[in-house]
Amino acid sequence: MNSSATAPISPHRIAAIQTVSGPDVAQNLRDAAELIAQAAGTGAQLIALPEYFPLISADEQAKVAIREKAGEGLLQDFLREAALRHGVWLIGGTVPLLADAEDKVRNTTLVFDGRGECVARYDKIHLFGFQKGEERYDESATIEAGQQVVVFDSPVGRVGLSVCYDLRFPELYRRMGEVDLILVPAAFTWTTGKAHWEILLRARAIENQCYVMAPAQGGRHPSGRVTWGHTMIIDPWGEVLVCREEGAGVVAADLDPARILSVRTSLPALRHRCLAD
Repeated sequence: MNSSATAPISPHRIAAIQTVSGPDVAQNLRDAAELIAQAAGTGAQLIALPEYFPLISADEQAKVAIREKAGEGLLQDFLREAALRHGVWLIGGTVPLLADAEDKVRNTTLVFDGRGECVARYDKIHLFGFQKGEERYDESATIEAGQQVVVFDSPVGRVGLSVCYDLRFPELYRRMGEVDLILVPAAFTWTTGKAHWEILLRARAIENQCYVMAPAQGGRHPSGRVTWGHTMIIDPWGEVLVCREEGAGVVAADLDPARILSVRTSLPALRHRCLAD
């Protein structure tokens, strides 16, 4: 046996949580705690919650009322304690943090490691705007956009952060460089999700030759809003490994570094780029 040979890297279990959050923050946190425990029970090393997991309300100002200062507050304590309790890396979907504007929030993804330490923060860059008939959304009315692309190292590999509407902007993902996993916590509407959700997620996986994990809101909320759901994990060839169409629950799959290497070796598209920044 050649002692200098590189040992194969084992697959890493990852898990995504789907919720149908409402206006009761305490109930949403109880629901999330149960789902995090379920996800940890699958052996997942890294677990991700969806966008707006603490609150979805008919009152768009409600998230401004519960916004927190970075590093302190009920929502951040919840994430910190859950990560520590289960010894997992926990991606906290999004939580509302203080913005420069007094009447807005940053829609922020926080990453906590297994010791309960916050190791990464991403503020959603692209803010959703949509109008079709009576259906209308304008996140810029209550959310202040972020500016920084965020990538971090974890036990499952190099991870890039994005949120929901970011999915439509491939240049964001190119700015991440080569990553093993892209995260897309989301609350896609039923209308846009039915048309574009899976197509866009698979495209991001294929063009970046990495895994994509997209924890989503999925169902009819007390406010009347209907989100698309279809929480899924996709491999670097664009194959959907697991999917939960609607309702609260957990999906889990293995992130296999050998699969990433195989795809990038057989089709070295990342090296063939001619118009790189």
